[in-house]
Amino acid sequence: MRQNWSPYDNNGGTVLAVAGEDYVVCAADTRMSTGYSVLTRDYKKIEKMTEKCVMASAGFMADAVTLKKTLKARCVSYEFQNNKEMGCVSFAQMLSNTLYYRRFFPYYTFNIVAGLDKEGKGAVFTYDAVGSYERTNYSCQGSGQGLIMPVLDNQLKTVSPLVLPAQSSATPLSESEAVDLVKDCFATAGERDIYTGDSVEIWIINKDGLRKEYQDLKLD
Repeated sequence: MRQNWSPYDNNGGTVLAVAGEDYVVCAADTRMSTGYSVLTRDYKKIEKMTEKCVMASAGFMADAVTLKKTLKARCVSYEFQNNKEMGCVSFAQMLSNTLYYRRFFPYYTFNIVAGLDKEGKGAVFTYDAVGSYERTNYSCQGSGQGLIMPVLDNQLKTVSPLVLPAQSSATPLSESEAVDLVKDCFATAGERDIYTGDSVEIWIINKDGLRKEYQDLKLD
């Protein structure tokens, strides 16, 4: 029986972001796999796009690299032409346009954009493979999504934006509490999902800038 060739692969991994009133936390594990083989234990799934915006991708890593390279070039071009960095909300729209442009042969990536908007508030944008996106206060993509999203829904779910008077959709946690929650989510997912593991890279963006933290996960 002839095996069908596919231009795509799923390299697994999990990415996650949580937005607060004046901060955003974005995290991803560092394992890249195919099937039952671990290709590398130190693959970075998060890319800094501007000083206030990062992008994390799960899915097919070859497409993710190509997509990030294209977007990074457009960010540089925008900064050269406008003498300022592209904002987080503008970058989110550009990513949507780029994915939709390739909808008939899509980038097989599942992306999250995290950063601070022009008011300094945390923003998280979550996408499907063809560019449909929405702004939320938290999101998870990748192989551990089914394990992590119920935890985030339980801990962070806010009221509907249709409820009046309008209430802030920001995560009701402090920055340190959000980081601890993210670490707990990855520790839990790493026990159940064979494609999530090795270590987790955590990016925190606030008014003081950007910093990183790391936490080890299981290696098996």
